[in-house]
Amino acid sequence: MKKMVSILCIFLFSYQVVVSAAPQMNIEDTVVKMPLAADVGFDDAVASMKLRANAHNMKLVAELPLSKQIQAMGKKARRMDIYQFCDPLTAQQMVEANIHFAAYLPCRIALVEDKDGKGWLVMMNLDMMLHSATLGKELKVSATKVRDVLMDIMQAGANGDL
Repeated sequence: MKKMVSILCIFLFSYQVVVSAAPQMNIEDTVVKMPLAADVGFDDAVASMKLRANAHNMKLVAELPLSKQIQAMGKKARRMDIYQFCDPLTAQQMVEANIHFAAYLPCRIALVEDKDGKGWLVMMNLDMMLHSATLGKELKVSATKVRDVLMDIMQAGANGDL
């Protein structure tokens, strides 16, 4: 019994050392977040994003009105919508290069109302993926263009640019 307790203590100590040595990720570092301008309403931001996406030939492939779904379940919810955009040809090339990229598709921009009623646009920081992924030269150029277009879509939405 004493031997078992000693082994358990060693295991727990070793586990604690491994867990505490693991790198910690700050979630704020993994996203790009833009506030809506004071004079831009939520619906105006959405209309601006859709128009800008269309101008770039970036497809809006899905809209997820999460707050409406939550409200339909009888709960209160601040505005929270997800807009999914895609450049189908670049998406195909990314997945053909590495099937793991499928987990990141399509690109998402969230429209979120904070506790103070302020609107925010939030998306994954694609720079992290671009800098860490092994991409061929042509594919990196295409992926960088998608990142730039998504940033332009977010800026249009944040500023209400029609």
